[in-house]
Amino acid sequence: MARKSATRKPAQPPRTITAPRGKSAGNSWFQQHQAVAVDSLTRLLAEPASSLLTWSVIGIAIALPLCLLLFLQNFRQLSTSLEDAGNISLFMEYGIEANTLDALRAELRDLPNVAAVTVISAEDALAEFQAASGFGDALAGLDENPLPAVLVVRPQLTDAESVSELALVLENRPGVAEAQVDLEWVQRLYAIVGIAQRLTVGLAVLLALGVVLAIGNTVRLAIENRRDEIVVVKLVGGTDSYVSRPFLYTGIWFGVGGGLIAAVVALVAFFLLSGPFARLMTLYDSEFSLSGLSVSDLLLLLVAAGALGLAGAWISVLRHLRRIEPA
Repeated sequence: MARKSATRKPAQPPRTITAPRGKSAGNSWFQQHQAVAVDSLTRLLAEPASSLLTWSVIGIAIALPLCLLLFLQNFRQLSTSLEDAGNISLFMEYGIEANTLDALRAELRDLPNVAAVTVISAEDALAEFQAASGFGDALAGLDENPLPAVLVVRPQLTDAESVSELALVLENRPGVAEAQVDLEWVQRLYAIVGIAQRLTVGLAVLLALGVVLAIGNTVRLAIENRRDEIVVVKLVGGTDSYVSRPFLYTGIWFGVGGGLIAAVVALVAFFLLSGPFARLMTLYDSEFSLSGLSVSDLLLLLVAAGALGLAGAWISVLRHLRRIEPA
């Protein structure tokens, strides 16, 4: 009986699906950085006491110039609402007739440096003074109205010297008894804000340098604590860029955490000051209120704080990490 020979097909290797090289390299790079970032944050959260202490130091250092910058920003917004501070008040002679007052108003309104002219009659001035002073009953018993009519001129000029020169010209108009413009307190406010702005920028630079040094020193301690691990990684072929990656992310996390604490400090400060500031603005018949951090400001703060942390960690890595080499 003939033996049948069985024919077997050669085994074929399994089919593999290969991704494009560029896409695979990009995914691998992203996954490596994601894993290192998560591992760095996990290490910080594993020591909450020391990490919170470092974040608090960084946050307080960032919060001081942040609050000052926010207050200056609010002052600049407040100054834009003080456009009536440069108005020229023309106190008219007593007994001026209404048609003469209207004619002078039309004449002044046609001047090139005048934006608008508002008429406050003697009766309106008396009624406003009665309501504001609280002496309404006493003033009602007067035989004559002691207040003159007023023309409020809003100039198109911006500098104080030009407004003062325009006030002198308007004071010589017929029927005008006195021209009054009060710009000194506005100029003083702008000068104070300008000085405070420069001081704030200088303080922010100094404290930013302090944040960089503090994070750099913290990362240096982390490098020393992981010296043995670094030596082993370099023995198996780890490059300096690979070894330094966890410490750079540690610096970024320190900066971002400090930025969050600074935002919380600024929020608490504005919450405590918003009530007294609102009452102060009420005394000046103003509805202006303090504005704190917006979402875009918060994101910019976190990016800037993370950049400071990265700078501090990078300086520390350059100085200390590359000195560690296997024996």
